[in-house]
Amino acid sequence: MTVRRTRNQPEPILTSDILVDRQAAPTGEYPLESPQADRRPNPFNLENPRLLDIAPPEPKTLEDTGLKIGLLSDIALRFLYYQGTVTGGAVAEELRLPWTGVVEHVIDFLAQEKLVDLRGGKGFGRVSVDFLLTEKGREYARDALERTTYIGPAPVPIEQYNHLIQQQTRELPVVTKKQLELALAHLVVPAGIVDKLGPAVNSGRSLFLYGPPGNGKTSLAEAVSAMFGGEAFIPACLEIDGQIVKVFDRLVHHPVALELGRDKDGRRQKFEMDHRWQVCRRPSVIVGGELTLETLDLIYSETARFYEAPFQVKANGGMLLIDDFGRQKVHPTDLLNRWIVPLEKRVDFLTLHTGKKFEIPFDQLVVFSTNLDPKELVDEAFLRRIKYKIEVGNPDELQYRAIFKRVCEASGVPFVEQAVTYLFDHVYKPRSLELRSCHPRDLVQLVRDAARYRAVAPSLSRELIDQAVQVFLVDV
Repeated sequence: MTVRRTRNQPEPILTSDILVDRQAAPTGEYPLESPQADRRPNPFNLENPRLLDIAPPEPKTLEDTGLKIGLLSDIALRFLYYQGTVTGGAVAEELRLPWTGVVEHVIDFLAQEKLVDLRGGKGFGRVSVDFLLTEKGREYARDALERTTYIGPAPVPIEQYNHLIQQQTRELPVVTKKQLELALAHLVVPAGIVDKLGPAVNSGRSLFLYGPPGNGKTSLAEAVSAMFGGEAFIPACLEIDGQIVKVFDRLVHHPVALELGRDKDGRRQKFEMDHRWQVCRRPSVIVGGELTLETLDLIYSETARFYEAPFQVKANGGMLLIDDFGRQKVHPTDLLNRWIVPLEKRVDFLTLHTGKKFEIPFDQLVVFSTNLDPKELVDEAFLRRIKYKIEVGNPDELQYRAIFKRVCEASGVPFVEQAVTYLFDHVYKPRSLELRSCHPRDLVQLVRDAARYRAVAPSLSRELIDQAVQVFLVDV
Protein backbone atom coordinates (compact mmCIF):
# COMPACT_ATOMS: atom_id res chain seq x y z
CA MET A 1 0.00 0.00 0.00
CA THR A 2 1.29 3.46 -0.76
CA VAL A 3 0.63 7.02 -1.75
CA ARG A 4 1.77 8.29 -5.11
CA ARG A 5 5.24 9.82 -5.19
CA THR A 6 5.84 13.00 -7.18
CA ARG A 7 8.60 13.33 -9.74
CA ASN A 8 10.84 15.35 -7.42
CA GLN A 9 10.69 12.96 -4.47
CA PRO A 10 13.74 10.73 -3.83
CA GLU A 11 13.65 7.01 -4.47
CA PRO A 12 12.44 5.09 -1.41
CA ILE A 13 14.78 2.74 0.45
CA LEU A 14 13.92 -0.40 2.38
CA THR A 15 15.27 -0.18 5.92
CA SER A 16 14.32 -2.72 8.58
CA ASP A 17 10.80 -3.65 7.58
CA ILE A 18 9.48 -0.23 6.64
CA LEU A 19 9.59 1.48 3.27
CA VAL A 20 10.63 5.06 3.99
CA ASP A 21 11.91 8.08 2.10
CA ARG A 22 15.50 9.18 2.71
CA GLN A 23 14.38 12.73 3.40
CA ALA A 24 11.68 11.54 5.81
CA ALA A 25 13.97 9.47 8.07
CA PRO A 26 13.93 10.54 11.75
CA THR A 27 16.23 13.50 12.32
CA GLY A 28 15.96 13.86 16.07
CA GLU A 29 14.02 17.09 15.71
CA TYR A 30 11.11 15.58 17.63
CA PRO A 31 11.33 13.15 20.57
CA LEU A 32 10.32 9.59 19.72
CA GLU A 33 9.07 8.93 23.23
CA SER A 34 5.98 10.61 24.62
CA PRO A 35 6.78 13.56 26.86
CA GLN A 36 4.14 12.21 29.20
CA ALA A 37 6.13 9.01 29.79
CA ASP A 38 5.25 7.84 33.31
CA ARG A 39 7.88 6.53 35.70
CA ARG A 40 5.54 5.57 38.55
CA PRO A 41 5.26 1.99 39.89
CA ASN A 42 3.17 -0.18 37.60
CA PRO A 43 2.28 -3.43 39.41
CA PHE A 44 -0.41 -4.38 36.87
CA ASN A 45 1.79 -3.80 33.77
CA LEU A 46 -0.63 -1.27 32.33
CA GLU A 47 0.36 0.66 29.23
CA ASN A 48 -1.22 3.75 30.79
CA PRO A 49 -0.95 3.44 34.60
CA ARG A 50 -2.15 7.04 35.01
CA LEU A 51 -5.64 5.77 34.17
CA LEU A 52 -5.95 4.37 37.70
CA ASP A 53 -5.78 7.92 39.06
CA ILE A 54 -9.35 8.43 37.83
CA ALA A 55 -10.62 4.97 38.82
CA PRO A 56 -14.22 5.19 40.07
CA PRO A 57 -14.19 4.79 43.87
CA GLU A 58 -15.80 1.79 45.48
CA PRO A 59 -19.33 2.68 46.68
CA LYS A 60 -19.59 2.90 50.46
CA THR A 61 -23.35 3.40 50.61
CA LEU A 62 -26.43 2.69 48.53
CA GLU A 63 -26.49 6.36 47.56
CA ASP A 64 -22.96 6.06 46.16
CA THR A 65 -24.15 3.47 43.62
CA GLY A 66 -26.58 5.98 42.13
CA LEU A 67 -29.19 3.21 41.94
CA LYS A 68 -32.53 2.65 43.64
CA ILE A 69 -32.76 -0.21 46.11
CA GLY A 70 -35.66 -1.66 44.10
CA LEU A 71 -33.47 -2.21 41.03
CA LEU A 72 -30.71 -3.87 43.08
CA SER A 73 -33.30 -6.01 44.91
CA ASP A 74 -34.73 -7.22 41.59
CA ILE A 75 -31.29 -8.36 40.38
CA ALA A 76 -30.69 -10.12 43.71
CA LEU A 77 -34.11 -11.82 43.53
CA ARG A 78 -33.46 -13.12 40.03
CA PHE A 79 -30.02 -14.38 41.09
CA LEU A 80 -31.46 -16.18 44.14
CA TYR A 81 -34.31 -17.60 42.05
CA TYR A 82 -31.92 -19.49 39.78
CA GLN A 83 -29.15 -20.21 42.30
CA GLY A 84 -31.26 -21.48 45.20
CA THR A 85 -29.32 -21.14 48.43
CA VAL A 86 -26.42 -18.66 48.32
CA THR A 87 -24.44 -16.62 50.81
CA GLY A 88 -24.63 -12.88 51.20
CA GLY A 89 -21.06 -12.72 49.94
CA ALA A 90 -22.06 -14.55 46.74
CA VAL A 91 -24.82 -12.00 46.10
CA ALA A 92 -22.30 -9.17 46.60
CA GLU A 93 -19.86 -10.84 44.21
CA GLU A 94 -22.57 -11.26 41.58
CA LEU A 95 -23.56 -7.59 41.83
CA ARG A 96 -19.87 -6.55 42.01
CA LEU A 97 -20.73 -4.32 44.93
CA PRO A 98 -19.32 -4.38 48.48
CA TRP A 99 -21.25 -6.26 51.12
CA THR A 100 -20.65 -3.72 53.85
CA GLY A 101 -22.79 -0.62 53.46
CA VAL A 102 -24.41 -1.69 50.18
CA VAL A 103 -25.48 -5.29 49.58
CA GLU A 104 -26.15 -5.90 53.27
CA HIS A 105 -28.89 -3.25 53.06
CA VAL A 106 -30.35 -4.93 49.98
CA ILE A 107 -30.54 -8.25 51.84
CA ASP A 108 -31.98 -6.50 54.91
CA PHE A 109 -34.69 -5.00 52.71
CA LEU A 110 -35.53 -8.41 51.22
CA ALA A 111 -35.64 -9.96 54.70
CA GLN A 112 -37.89 -7.21 56.06
CA GLU A 113 -40.27 -7.79 53.15
CA LYS A 114 -40.18 -11.53 53.98
CA LEU A 115 -38.77 -12.35 50.55
CA VAL A 116 -35.71 -14.27 51.85
CA ASP A 117 -35.01 -16.61 54.78
CA LEU A 118 -31.75 -17.29 56.55
CA ARG A 119 -30.51 -20.88 56.40
CA GLY A 120 -27.42 -20.71 58.61
CA GLY A 121 -23.84 -20.73 57.37
CA LYS A 122 -20.29 -21.85 57.99
CA GLY A 123 -18.67 -18.53 58.91
CA PHE A 124 -19.30 -15.54 61.11
CA GLY A 125 -21.48 -12.62 60.15
CA ARG A 126 -24.29 -12.35 57.65
CA VAL A 127 -21.90 -12.15 54.71
CA SER A 128 -21.35 -15.91 55.11
CA VAL A 129 -24.96 -16.76 55.98
CA ASP A 130 -26.97 -18.78 53.45
CA PHE A 131 -30.10 -17.11 52.08
CA LEU A 132 -33.07 -18.73 50.35
CA LEU A 133 -36.14 -17.22 48.70
CA THR A 134 -39.44 -17.64 50.51
CA GLU A 135 -42.54 -18.55 48.54
CA LYS A 136 -43.41 -14.86 48.48
CA GLY A 137 -39.88 -14.14 47.33
CA ARG A 138 -40.17 -16.61 44.47
CA GLU A 139 -43.39 -14.92 43.37
CA TYR A 140 -41.67 -11.52 43.43
CA ALA A 141 -38.71 -12.97 41.54
CA ARG A 142 -41.01 -14.23 38.77
CA ASP A 143 -42.48 -10.73 38.53
CA ALA A 144 -38.96 -9.30 38.33
CA LEU A 145 -38.14 -11.76 35.51
CA GLU A 146 -41.18 -10.49 33.62
CA ARG A 147 -39.69 -7.00 33.67
CA THR A 148 -36.23 -8.13 32.55
CA THR A 149 -34.22 -11.34 32.66
CA TYR A 150 -30.95 -9.52 33.34
CA ILE A 151 -28.74 -11.12 36.02
CA GLY A 152 -25.19 -9.95 36.62
CA PRO A 153 -23.19 -6.95 37.79
CA ALA A 154 -25.20 -3.96 38.94
CA PRO A 155 -25.48 -1.28 36.24
CA VAL A 156 -23.70 2.08 36.27
CA PRO A 157 -26.04 5.11 36.07
CA ILE A 158 -25.68 6.99 32.81
CA GLU A 159 -24.64 10.15 34.69
CA GLN A 160 -21.68 8.37 36.32
CA TYR A 161 -20.74 6.81 32.97
CA ASN A 162 -20.74 10.13 31.12
CA HIS A 163 -18.62 11.76 33.81
CA LEU A 164 -15.94 9.04 33.80
CA ILE A 165 -15.73 8.79 30.00
CA GLN A 166 -15.11 12.54 29.79
CA GLN A 167 -12.33 12.23 32.38
CA GLN A 168 -10.91 9.19 30.61
CA THR A 169 -10.56 11.04 27.33
CA ARG A 170 -8.00 13.37 28.92
CA GLU A 171 -5.93 10.37 30.09
CA LEU A 172 -5.45 8.63 26.72
CA PRO A 173 -1.77 8.06 25.88
CA VAL A 174 -0.03 9.72 22.93
CA VAL A 175 1.14 7.54 20.02
CA THR A 176 4.67 8.40 18.93
CA LYS A 177 6.19 8.09 15.47
CA LYS A 178 8.42 5.26 16.69
CA GLN A 179 5.44 3.30 18.03
CA LEU A 180 3.50 3.76 14.79
CA GLU A 181 6.45 2.64 12.66
CA LEU A 182 6.80 -0.50 14.78
CA ALA A 183 3.07 -1.20 14.47
CA LEU A 184 3.31 -0.95 10.68
CA ALA A 185 6.63 -2.79 10.39
CA HIS A 186 4.98 -5.85 8.80
CA LEU A 187 3.60 -3.69 5.98
CA VAL A 188 5.34 -1.88 3.12
CA VAL A 189 4.27 1.62 4.03
CA PRO A 190 5.68 4.92 2.70
CA ALA A 191 6.76 7.39 5.37
CA GLY A 192 4.22 9.88 4.07
CA ILE A 193 1.35 7.74 5.32
CA VAL A 194 3.00 7.20 8.70
CA ASP A 195 3.30 10.94 9.24
CA LYS A 196 -0.34 11.47 8.28
CA LEU A 197 -1.66 8.60 10.38
CA GLY A 198 0.12 9.64 13.58
CA PRO A 199 -1.69 12.95 14.13
CA ALA A 200 -4.98 11.32 13.09
CA VAL A 201 -4.63 8.55 15.69
CA ASN A 202 -3.67 11.00 18.43
CA SER A 203 -6.60 13.27 17.58
CA GLY A 204 -9.01 10.46 18.48
CA ARG A 205 -11.53 11.91 16.07
CA SER A 206 -12.23 10.80 12.50
CA LEU A 207 -10.20 9.40 9.62
CA PHE A 208 -11.14 8.64 6.02
CA LEU A 209 -9.00 6.02 4.22
CA TYR A 210 -9.77 5.86 0.52
CA GLY A 211 -8.27 4.49 -2.66
CA PRO A 212 -8.47 1.56 -5.11
CA PRO A 213 -9.34 -1.88 -3.73
CA GLY A 214 -6.62 -4.31 -2.69
CA ASN A 215 -4.06 -1.80 -1.45
CA GLY A 216 -4.34 -2.55 2.25
CA LYS A 217 -6.67 0.06 3.70
CA THR A 218 -8.20 -2.52 6.04
CA SER A 219 -4.76 -3.93 6.94
CA LEU A 220 -3.58 -0.42 7.70
CA ALA A 221 -6.59 0.30 9.94
CA GLU A 222 -6.25 -3.07 11.70
CA ALA A 223 -2.56 -2.39 12.35
CA VAL A 224 -3.47 0.96 13.88
CA SER A 225 -6.11 -0.82 15.95
CA ALA A 226 -3.62 -3.43 17.15
CA MET A 227 -1.14 -0.80 18.31
CA PHE A 228 -3.77 1.28 20.09
CA GLY A 229 -1.99 1.51 23.41
CA GLY A 230 -3.44 2.09 26.80
CA GLU A 231 -6.54 0.92 28.58
CA ALA A 232 -10.09 2.12 29.16
CA PHE A 233 -12.76 1.71 31.80
CA ILE A 234 -15.69 -0.37 30.54
CA PRO A 235 -18.88 -0.91 32.58
CA ALA A 236 -20.76 -4.18 32.53
CA CYS A 237 -23.98 -2.31 31.80
CA LEU A 238 -25.72 1.04 32.17
CA GLU A 239 -28.91 2.18 33.85
CA ILE A 240 -31.09 4.77 32.18
CA ASP A 241 -34.52 5.55 33.61
CA GLY A 242 -34.71 2.08 35.20
CA GLN A 243 -33.74 0.34 31.92
CA ILE A 244 -30.57 -1.77 31.60
CA VAL A 245 -28.18 -1.44 28.65
CA LYS A 246 -25.48 -4.12 28.34
CA VAL A 247 -22.13 -2.65 27.26
CA PHE A 248 -19.40 -5.19 28.03
CA ASP A 249 -18.79 -7.54 25.09
CA ARG A 250 -16.25 -10.36 25.38
CA LEU A 251 -15.54 -10.18 21.65
CA VAL A 252 -14.52 -6.52 21.93
CA HIS A 253 -13.44 -5.88 25.51
CA HIS A 254 -10.41 -7.67 26.93
CA PRO A 255 -10.05 -7.13 30.69
CA VAL A 256 -6.78 -6.55 32.49
CA ALA A 257 -6.49 -8.30 35.86
CA LEU A 258 -5.98 -5.82 38.72
CA GLU A 259 -4.97 -8.34 41.37
CA LEU A 260 -2.24 -7.92 43.97
CA GLY A 261 -1.90 -11.60 44.88
CA ARG A 262 -3.52 -13.17 47.93
CA ASP A 263 -3.62 -12.17 51.58
CA LYS A 264 -2.62 -14.37 54.53
CA ASP A 265 -6.06 -16.05 54.45
CA GLY A 266 -5.73 -16.93 50.77
CA ARG A 267 -8.23 -14.33 49.57
CA ARG A 268 -7.52 -12.47 46.35
CA GLN A 269 -6.45 -8.86 46.84
CA LYS A 270 -7.83 -6.54 44.18
CA PHE A 271 -7.23 -2.92 43.36
CA GLU A 272 -9.84 -0.94 45.26
CA MET A 273 -12.34 0.65 42.87
CA ASP A 274 -15.95 0.31 41.75
CA HIS A 275 -15.91 -3.21 40.29
CA ARG A 276 -19.01 -2.61 38.21
CA TRP A 277 -16.32 -1.28 35.86
CA GLN A 278 -13.45 -3.24 34.35
CA VAL A 279 -10.12 -1.99 33.05
CA CYS A 280 -9.82 -3.32 29.49
CA ARG A 281 -7.45 -2.87 26.59
CA ARG A 282 -8.68 0.01 24.47
CA PRO A 283 -11.46 -1.49 22.35
CA SER A 284 -11.41 -1.85 18.58
CA VAL A 285 -14.73 -2.50 16.85
CA ILE A 286 -14.76 -3.42 13.15
CA VAL A 287 -18.04 -3.44 11.22
CA GLY A 288 -18.71 -3.92 7.52
CA GLY A 289 -21.72 -4.70 5.40
CA GLU A 290 -23.81 -5.65 8.43
CA LEU A 291 -23.97 -2.02 9.59
CA THR A 292 -27.48 -0.54 9.45
CA LEU A 293 -29.16 2.47 11.01
CA GLU A 294 -30.87 0.13 13.47
CA THR A 295 -27.54 -1.18 14.78
CA LEU A 296 -26.47 2.40 15.56
CA ASP A 297 -29.19 2.70 18.15
CA LEU A 298 -30.04 0.66 21.23
CA ILE A 299 -30.96 -2.92 20.38
CA TYR A 300 -33.84 -4.11 22.55
CA SER A 301 -34.43 -7.81 23.05
CA GLU A 302 -38.10 -8.68 23.38
CA THR A 303 -37.21 -11.99 25.03
CA ALA A 304 -34.45 -10.85 27.41
CA ARG A 305 -36.13 -7.46 27.94
CA PHE A 306 -32.95 -5.43 28.22
CA TYR A 307 -30.82 -3.51 25.70
CA GLU A 308 -27.55 -4.17 23.90
CA ALA A 309 -25.37 -1.11 23.37
CA PRO A 310 -24.67 -0.16 19.73
CA PHE A 311 -21.24 -0.43 18.09
CA GLN A 312 -20.18 3.15 18.80
CA VAL A 313 -20.84 2.87 22.54
CA LYS A 314 -18.82 -0.36 22.77
CA ALA A 315 -15.98 1.43 20.96
CA ASN A 316 -15.85 4.38 23.38
CA GLY A 317 -12.27 4.96 24.42
CA GLY A 318 -10.92 3.09 21.38
CA MET A 319 -11.49 2.79 17.63
CA LEU A 320 -14.48 2.12 15.39
CA LEU A 321 -13.60 0.95 11.86
CA ILE A 322 -16.33 1.07 9.24
CA ASP A 323 -14.86 -1.18 6.59
CA ASP A 324 -15.90 -1.14 2.94
CA PHE A 325 -17.88 2.04 3.54
CA GLY A 326 -20.52 2.61 0.89
CA ARG A 327 -21.31 -1.11 0.50
CA GLN A 328 -23.71 -1.26 3.45
CA LYS A 329 -27.42 -1.89 3.03
CA VAL A 330 -28.11 1.62 4.29
CA HIS A 331 -27.35 4.50 1.92
CA PRO A 332 -24.12 6.35 2.81
CA THR A 333 -25.95 9.67 3.02
CA ASP A 334 -28.38 8.31 5.63
CA LEU A 335 -25.54 6.81 7.61
CA LEU A 336 -23.51 10.00 7.54
CA ASN A 337 -26.49 12.17 8.42
CA ARG A 338 -26.93 9.98 11.50
CA TRP A 339 -23.37 10.83 12.57
CA ILE A 340 -23.00 14.49 11.64
CA VAL A 341 -23.79 15.70 15.16
CA PRO A 342 -21.75 13.01 17.02
CA LEU A 343 -18.66 13.71 14.89
CA GLU A 344 -19.00 17.44 15.44
CA LYS A 345 -20.09 17.58 19.08
CA ARG A 346 -18.52 14.34 20.40
CA VAL A 347 -21.86 13.29 21.91
CA ASP A 348 -24.57 10.96 20.63
CA PHE A 349 -28.26 10.71 21.42
CA LEU A 350 -29.94 7.32 21.87
CA THR A 351 -33.60 6.45 22.41
CA LEU A 352 -35.24 3.92 24.72
CA HIS A 353 -38.29 2.03 23.47
CA THR A 354 -40.30 4.17 25.91
CA GLY A 355 -39.41 7.20 23.79
CA LYS A 356 -36.96 8.71 26.29
CA LYS A 357 -33.84 10.22 24.67
CA PHE A 358 -30.55 10.51 26.49
CA GLU A 359 -27.06 11.83 25.82
CA ILE A 360 -23.97 9.61 25.77
CA PRO A 361 -20.32 10.36 24.87
CA PHE A 362 -19.15 9.65 21.32
CA ASP A 363 -15.49 9.15 22.18
CA GLN A 364 -13.56 7.02 19.72
CA LEU A 365 -11.38 7.27 16.63
CA VAL A 366 -13.82 6.64 13.77
CA VAL A 367 -12.15 5.23 10.65
CA PHE A 368 -14.03 5.06 7.35
CA SER A 369 -12.41 2.78 4.78
CA THR A 370 -13.72 2.80 1.22
CA ASN A 371 -12.83 1.82 -2.34
CA LEU A 372 -15.22 4.42 -3.72
CA ASP A 373 -14.56 8.05 -4.58
CA PRO A 374 -15.32 10.10 -1.43
CA LYS A 375 -16.93 12.83 -3.52
CA GLU A 376 -19.45 10.32 -4.84
CA LEU A 377 -20.24 9.07 -1.34
CA VAL A 378 -20.58 12.24 0.70
CA ASP A 379 -21.01 15.96 0.27
CA GLU A 380 -18.55 18.69 1.15
CA ALA A 381 -20.29 19.45 4.45
CA PHE A 382 -19.64 15.95 5.74
CA LEU A 383 -16.10 15.75 4.39
CA ARG A 384 -15.38 18.91 6.35
CA ARG A 385 -16.31 17.06 9.53
CA ILE A 386 -13.86 14.25 8.68
CA LYS A 387 -10.66 15.92 9.84
CA TYR A 388 -8.16 13.51 8.27
CA LYS A 389 -8.50 12.17 4.73
CA ILE A 390 -5.68 9.86 3.56
CA GLU A 391 -5.40 8.26 0.14
CA VAL A 392 -3.96 4.73 0.00
CA GLY A 393 -3.00 4.43 -3.65
CA ASN A 394 -1.40 1.80 -5.87
CA PRO A 395 2.19 0.69 -5.18
CA ASP A 396 4.94 1.62 -7.57
CA GLU A 397 7.24 -1.06 -9.04
CA LEU A 398 9.80 -0.86 -6.26
CA GLN A 399 7.18 -1.21 -3.56
CA TYR A 400 5.50 -4.02 -5.48
CA ARG A 401 8.82 -5.92 -5.56
CA ALA A 402 9.30 -5.37 -1.83
CA ILE A 403 5.84 -6.75 -1.10
CA PHE A 404 6.40 -9.72 -3.42
CA LYS A 405 9.67 -10.55 -1.68
CA ARG A 406 8.08 -10.48 1.77
CA VAL A 407 5.19 -12.66 0.65
CA CYS A 408 7.59 -15.22 -0.82
CA GLU A 409 9.65 -15.30 2.38
CA ALA A 410 6.54 -15.78 4.49
CA SER A 411 5.21 -18.51 2.15
CA GLY A 412 8.43 -20.50 1.77
CA VAL A 413 8.63 -19.80 -1.97
CA PRO A 414 12.12 -18.81 -3.26
CA PHE A 415 12.01 -15.21 -4.42
CA VAL A 416 13.25 -14.58 -7.97
CA GLU A 417 13.66 -10.95 -9.03
CA GLN A 418 13.37 -11.86 -12.72
CA ALA A 419 9.94 -13.40 -12.11
CA VAL A 420 8.55 -10.04 -10.98
CA THR A 421 10.20 -8.35 -13.99
CA TYR A 422 8.49 -10.95 -16.19
CA LEU A 423 5.11 -9.99 -14.67
CA PHE A 424 5.75 -6.30 -15.38
CA ASP A 425 6.93 -6.84 -18.97
CA HIS A 426 4.49 -9.55 -20.07
CA VAL A 427 1.35 -9.00 -17.98
CA TYR A 428 0.92 -5.58 -16.37
CA LYS A 429 2.36 -3.25 -19.03
CA PRO A 430 0.97 -4.96 -22.18
CA ARG A 431 -2.50 -5.14 -20.62
CA SER A 432 -2.29 -1.73 -18.89
CA LEU A 433 -3.14 -3.36 -15.58
CA GLU A 434 -2.77 -1.36 -12.38
CA LEU A 435 -0.50 -2.73 -9.65
CA ARG A 436 -2.24 -3.69 -6.44
CA SER A 437 -0.65 -4.40 -3.07
CA CYS A 438 -2.71 -7.59 -2.71
CA HIS A 439 -1.56 -9.10 -6.02
CA PRO A 440 1.72 -10.61 -4.75
CA ARG A 441 -0.07 -12.43 -1.94
CA ASP A 442 -2.77 -13.80 -4.22
CA LEU A 443 -0.39 -14.78 -7.03
CA VAL A 444 2.00 -16.60 -4.69
CA GLN A 445 -0.93 -18.49 -3.15
CA LEU A 446 -2.10 -19.55 -6.62
CA VAL A 447 1.44 -20.64 -7.49
CA ARG A 448 1.50 -22.80 -4.36
CA ASP A 449 -1.90 -24.29 -5.26
CA ALA A 450 -0.75 -25.12 -8.79
CA ALA A 451 2.51 -26.65 -7.49
CA ARG A 452 0.64 -28.82 -5.03
CA TYR A 453 -1.64 -30.05 -7.81
CA ARG A 454 1.36 -30.87 -10.03
CA ALA A 455 3.20 -32.49 -7.09
CA VAL A 456 6.23 -30.22 -7.55
CA ALA A 457 8.02 -27.80 -5.25
CA PRO A 458 6.47 -24.31 -5.35
CA SER A 459 8.61 -21.85 -7.30
CA LEU A 460 8.27 -18.71 -9.38
CA SER A 461 8.70 -20.62 -12.60
CA ARG A 462 7.27 -19.15 -15.77
CA GLU A 463 4.87 -22.08 -16.16
CA LEU A 464 3.39 -21.72 -12.64
CA ILE A 465 3.22 -17.92 -12.89
CA ASP A 466 1.40 -18.11 -16.24
CA GLN A 467 -1.14 -20.51 -14.76
CA ALA A 468 -1.70 -18.21 -11.77
CA VAL A 469 -2.12 -15.17 -14.02
CA GLN A 470 -4.62 -16.95 -16.28
CA VAL A 471 -7.04 -17.62 -13.41
CA PHE A 472 -6.43 -14.46 -11.37
CA LEU A 473 -5.67 -11.43 -13.55
CA VAL A 474 -8.60 -11.90 -15.89
CA ASP A 475 -10.31 -9.17 -17.88
CA VAL A 476 -13.84 -8.70 -16.55
